[in-house]
Amino acid sequence: MGKTVADVLEMGKEVKMVDLRFTDLLGMWHHFSLPARELTEDLFEEGIGFDGSSIRAFQEIHESDMILIPDPSTAFMDQIFEVPTLVVICDIYDPLTRQPYTRDARYVAKKAEAYLKQTGIANTSYWGPEAEFFLFDSVRYGAGTNEAFYHIDSAEGWWNSGEVGGKGGQIPPKGGYFPVPPADTKQDVRSKIVLALEAVGVQVEVHHHEVATAGQTEIDLRYGPLTKMADSMMIYKYIAKNVARQNGLTATFMPKPLFGDNGSGMHVHQSLWNGDTNVFFDEAGYAQLSDTAKYYIGGLLKHAPALLAIVAPTTNSYRRLVPGFEAPVNLAYSQRNRSAVCRIPVYSKNPKAKRVEFRAPDPAANPYLCFAALLMAGLDGVQNQIDPGEPMDKDLYALPPEEAAMVKQVPGSLGAVLEALEADYEFLLKGDVFTPDLLEAYIAYKRTAEVDPMRMRPNPYEFMLYYDI
Repeated sequence: MGKTVADVLEMGKEVKMVDLRFTDLLGMWHHFSLPARELTEDLFEEGIGFDGSSIRAFQEIHESDMILIPDPSTAFMDQIFEVPTLVVICDIYDPLTRQPYTRDARYVAKKAEAYLKQTGIANTSYWGPEAEFFLFDSVRYGAGTNEAFYHIDSAEGWWNSGEVGGKGGQIPPKGGYFPVPPADTKQDVRSKIVLALEAVGVQVEVHHHEVATAGQTEIDLRYGPLTKMADSMMIYKYIAKNVARQNGLTATFMPKPLFGDNGSGMHVHQSLWNGDTNVFFDEAGYAQLSDTAKYYIGGLLKHAPALLAIVAPTTNSYRRLVPGFEAPVNLAYSQRNRSAVCRIPVYSKNPKAKRVEFRAPDPAANPYLCFAALLMAGLDGVQNQIDPGEPMDKDLYALPPEEAAMVKQVPGSLGAVLEALEADYEFLLKGDVFTPDLLEAYIAYKRTAEVDPMRMRPNPYEFMLYYDI
């Protein structure tokens, strides 16, 4: 059973502060805090005001007043603050209409869950993201009119193998999958992150060092319903960053911080259920997939270019999604095959384990929008019986040129996927899940704040290539 207002009021007796949090359109958490005495029933009914014009891609200054209404089911005891603090995630409302705010990403996730039920295809969707990130020892970066630089360091990094007084054990590029200590130096920090997550009710299945050097990490959460899993992803990133800082490290969910090694993805496992029945399972189907599951894959593949604007939403995402390297850029599906954008895991023959893994997303995505968009694309595939074609059970990275030319790939830049979203967005509008104003605000922000500034600046490596021309 979820926590009620009464439960939260009781929890508030054990703390000094109450921290209210909400998510902006780009997936960043914001917060402010109240003395515990301000935690009353009225707060859950009337809400509390904030300036919506100070949040990226939200309100204009002449319509800035907005309100937050706490969701009692989300309350948890913060594991980071020294002062005992209760955290509650909030929904955003318009104070005049008392209606949910269309650009509240959490509201989008809730509408996607409601729309699924309306379709009659299933009544629940389950989500299992695998978000990777790096734990670095230090980072420095800056950019100005006459300079631009970044510098990352990690004792694990292969570049430190030649240091005087070194003890060896550095992890070579792409050599970081499952090593034991002393090569894996981040075991205890990962375990501390896991224990902090478990303490607030976010269940973890496994943690381990990932493929890249320099502390690349993966912590897999126990699957759950869409909005709840998106809430958990926000908590996950918050706790990972803060536990890292407490241990003298810095955590980043940036998709591609290192040249010459793997980037950080967020493979998203998803399935549809009616009660206790997994509608993706069919004993007789390819990889035990039902027709519903195959059509769902068809929707993901058809809408993939537009989806990427939401699920791989940064210019840096396309340093990772590069043909011929580690990332899944091939628009195909296959069992067991990590070179296809849609993989069907076959670890278990249990019907409950049957799911689709979409491998293009990365952890820079707003999880509420990411999961909602993937669900809407999949449902469009089911509703229109979109055929995903034949599976590609071969290494798509090693195809001969004539075969490779037949496999479509994801677009290669944020600018290109934003154009794809402008051309293919109707599937997102079904059930009023996404709204035109949200998509317009999102696209406009991405172009003016990310795409344009990046394309107008020289890259430091361009000096290596062109300075002596």
